[in-house]
Amino acid sequence: MSQYIGRLGRRSPAAPPRLRLHRRPRRVAMLSVHTSPLHQPGTGDAGGMNVYIVELARRLAAINIEVEIFTRATAGGLPPSVQLAPGVLVRHVDAGPYEGLAKEELPAQLCAFTHGVMQAWAGHRPGHYDLVHSHYWLSGHVGWLAAQRWGVPLVHAMHTMAKVKNASLADGDTPEPAARVIGETQIVAAADRLIANTDEEAGELVRHYDADPAKVAVVHPGVNLERFTPGDGRAAARARLGLPQDALIPLFAGRIQPLKAPDVLLRAVAVLLDRHPELRSRILVPVVGGPSGSGLAKPEGLQKLAARLGIADVVRFRPPVDQDRLADWFRAASVLVMPSYSESFGLVAIEAQASGTPVLAARVGGLPVAVRDGRTGVLVQGHDPAAYARVLHDFAADPTLTDRMGAAAAAHARAFGWEASAAATAEVYTAALHAHRRRVRSLHG
Repeated sequence: MSQYIGRLGRRSPAAPPRLRLHRRPRRVAMLSVHTSPLHQPGTGDAGGMNVYIVELARRLAAINIEVEIFTRATAGGLPPSVQLAPGVLVRHVDAGPYEGLAKEELPAQLCAFTHGVMQAWAGHRPGHYDLVHSHYWLSGHVGWLAAQRWGVPLVHAMHTMAKVKNASLADGDTPEPAARVIGETQIVAAADRLIANTDEEAGELVRHYDADPAKVAVVHPGVNLERFTPGDGRAAARARLGLPQDALIPLFAGRIQPLKAPDVLLRAVAVLLDRHPELRSRILVPVVGGPSGSGLAKPEGLQKLAARLGIADVVRFRPPVDQDRLADWFRAASVLVMPSYSESFGLVAIEAQASGTPVLAARVGGLPVAVRDGRTGVLVQGHDPAAYARVLHDFAADPTLTDRMGAAAAAHARAFGWEASAAATAEVYTAALHAHRRRVRSLHG
């Protein structure tokens, strides 16, 4: 899609080379209303977006772009601000009750959140923030107002889109409300630049939301290549986690909700063991994560499903873990399984591959970019458990498949460092600043 202005840091012909001559922003106000970058990924509403914001902010600060992240306070007694890293400040904003507030109830708190952001801004000299970068549609509405009030450009990242999610709902999942669709449409029209994870997401912004292609930039998310590495190998990781050395270990890691489809993995394992009962003694299925979204309505649903399928003896449920421990789970696995119904990119797919583990995933969203089908993993069309069972059997039948694909996966992931993502994002900021100044000049003759 050559009409989009950026792609993984490589400038397309549509973007004038002279944009490089314009200055980068000195300080960015980053907005993450509904989930804090300080929260543990894998539970509640914390997930890939949290990792994205933390890693991107760190790398932007490393290239001299200071970042202040505004997020809603979810506990009493939190300090007004926390230094996350040199050049990265997290600001807690009081907006609504600290606990028990579902994401669906947050639109009613956007006014209070905006007030808190404006209070912080009022304590600074004019021109303190050069640009607003909002994440997810809730933040986009606050960013829209803040950018207009401060006279700076708005850069927005959707992360997920209501129309895309509603087009591929899991059974029993709740559709995104019309209010979100309307809100996203307004943000797309208001933003100076939109950052998409992949060419496919960029196309969805244009098709579903009538985005101006000239305002859409494609920047792939990254992976922390210092943390997610093959390390000292699969055997050592399994020893540290107390896992059997010779087992087939298909891993699910992430938020437990219908959208992520962990049930497809369990059903696939049931099919596999029905067809190949001899594998029962050498298969272990870890599910690492906590309930989230509509999964909160039935937090024990996956455990009950494992019991109904007759595979509770081979499934191990584990709570969310920190990033270093997660890297060990990736290293220990035979294959990471991601049967999601929708993924804007799928950060855990790149993290697992960087750790030397192949990925078995649904062919949806950004996963065909994250995973090289047949080389670093396997992509499955649809969500038929039998199709996933067949691939799992391939890994069981050929113990060398994990190592062969895993080596290719680690090499593939090395192209996705966060430094490249930050550099490309900085170019989007520069383009947004230039376009904004040009528009302001034209308005004032």
